[in-house]
Amino acid sequence: MYKTALLSAAAIGIAMPGFAQQSDTEENKLAPIIVEGSRLDQTATEVGSSVSIISAEDLEKLDLDFALDAVATAPGVTINQNGTFGGSASVRIRGASSGQTLVLIDGVPVGDPSTTDGSFNFAYLDTANIDRIEVLKGPQSTLWGSDAIGGVVSITTKQPDDGFGGMAFAEYGSFNTLRGGASVEGANETGDFRLSASGISTDGISKADEENGNTEDDAYESTTLSARGGLNLPGDARLQASVLYNDAESEYDSFNGAAQGSVADGDEVTQNETLSGNVSLEVPLLDDRLDNLFLVGYSDITRENFTNGAQSYFAEGDRAIFRYQGTFEINDMNTLSVGAEREETSANGEDADTDSLFALYEFKPVDSLTLTAGVRNDDDSRFGSETTSRLAAAWNPTEQVTIRSSWGQGFKAPSIFQSTYICTFCGLTEPNADLKPETSEAFDIGVEWRSVDGRAEAGITYFDQDTENQIDFSYTAGYDNIALVESKGVELFGGYVLNDWLSVNGNYTYIDAEDGDGNELARLPQHSGNVSLAVDPEGPFSGAVLVRYNGDEANTNGTTLDGWTRVDLTGRYELNESVELYGRVENLFDEDYQQILGYGTPGLSGSVGLRLRY
Repeated sequence: MYKTALLSAAAIGIAMPGFAQQSDTEENKLAPIIVEGSRLDQTATEVGSSVSIISAEDLEKLDLDFALDAVATAPGVTINQNGTFGGSASVRIRGASSGQTLVLIDGVPVGDPSTTDGSFNFAYLDTANIDRIEVLKGPQSTLWGSDAIGGVVSITTKQPDDGFGGMAFAEYGSFNTLRGGASVEGANETGDFRLSASGISTDGISKADEENGNTEDDAYESTTLSARGGLNLPGDARLQASVLYNDAESEYDSFNGAAQGSVADGDEVTQNETLSGNVSLEVPLLDDRLDNLFLVGYSDITRENFTNGAQSYFAEGDRAIFRYQGTFEINDMNTLSVGAEREETSANGEDADTDSLFALYEFKPVDSLTLTAGVRNDDDSRFGSETTSRLAAAWNPTEQVTIRSSWGQGFKAPSIFQSTYICTFCGLTEPNADLKPETSEAFDIGVEWRSVDGRAEAGITYFDQDTENQIDFSYTAGYDNIALVESKGVELFGGYVLNDWLSVNGNYTYIDAEDGDGNELARLPQHSGNVSLAVDPEGPFSGAVLVRYNGDEANTNGTTLDGWTRVDLTGRYELNESVELYGRVENLFDEDYQQILGYGTPGLSGSVGLRLRY
């Protein structure tokens, strides 16, 4: 039923070209939401939570192919990938586990219910169709429910521009990598549509590090299709729908207990199919003071592994969400938002449901101060009811300074896998009946400064988060609760426009994260940071340099993984108003490093491409 609904949504998107031919002169889209993840349409200076925004311009300037690499540029974010080109990839925020990071695509949760912790695999998500990525840090369960215990990555796909047009690109690079895509879009006063397709094919490198004698390349190929469309209805109402589909196949290497990281060359293949989308209706009432949002969303992920050509694993997880949110602007000082959600998840024959109610309140006693409070109740069909709350404040004493602070609680029910897993080699005959939900409590406070002329900016944020009953694997109970995980640290960022054609930006994060026994959390660097230099002189050429630093990390076996620094270069040359030549050099100094023990990364490599806008 849900897949049928998504196909109907695609039909709406495909039907839009007929409308787009009528007129291209009037504004047809809703006003943009500055921070969509806030659920209150707050601007960047009104949000009390710490948030990083990665725009489409940022993605193009740094020429980033995968959303994973884009998210990695945000302060406080750690990524881990089991080998490049399709290796399983996770995102952690401020030391929280990957299962505690909620990922939204156009407002729909897309975590995989069939995985161990219900997390989202970032390995296959291409940037070609992404307009913006927001990273909200700290517990956001009051806003988005379970899984948002550590933070939220909210991804917005590209929306159509006025008129009729499109884009196409093609590139070729190291490891016999071919990547390309195209889109077509249109918009007018009646409605809008956008259709896009992109794909990548590469011979890849060995997932198991070549330095350890692994010489077999592991290929990867992926195809992504998307459609979105909207109809502008009478009374400023709007009906819209979006669909995103990905089909990927990635070769990977085998378990080998004698090898570094227990991984070595082998004939393994994983096939991954992902479908997500939503249909929504927005209805403003009372002279646009009451906004009503009705949304139905769905995601389905199928994973199938093959060893020497024979199926060795199969899993499927799907999630349906039904949402209503009503936001009432009482007056210029007071805004109230209430909502209800129902989420239905299933994985390999097991089901879980959550019914939620939430309320958010924004109070602006003066223009320079925004106070936000919220409360939410999640009723899980397996683990009962839990209430979380949050408080946030953003104060702008001058136009150049923003002081923001937030406190919040988090809640995450055990995943379907964790709550049903029977560890037979542990001598168990049933799942751990004592497994409890994870909960967290955190606060942060920070200050941001912008120069009067807008050329300089800087900021610092301190955060402190405690997570109780964090779930981890135990050889005595299968999946069990750790008593306490503590994470605290500092995030810094700054930027300066040196002149009309040269600017520099950078950030640094310090994270001190330990479990209840004082052990350092694995695969989490204490020190990390990024520096980018953008060059954009008058004329057809522009470019950027990105320097990424990842400090030493503890491995799961108690050893230490060395830190690394990587330098990437990008450049673009406009042949005319419609055609652009671009290129990228990755790992300029051929740094030999690993993100996860035993898994290799590309050395010096690059690509060149051509982009056409019409």
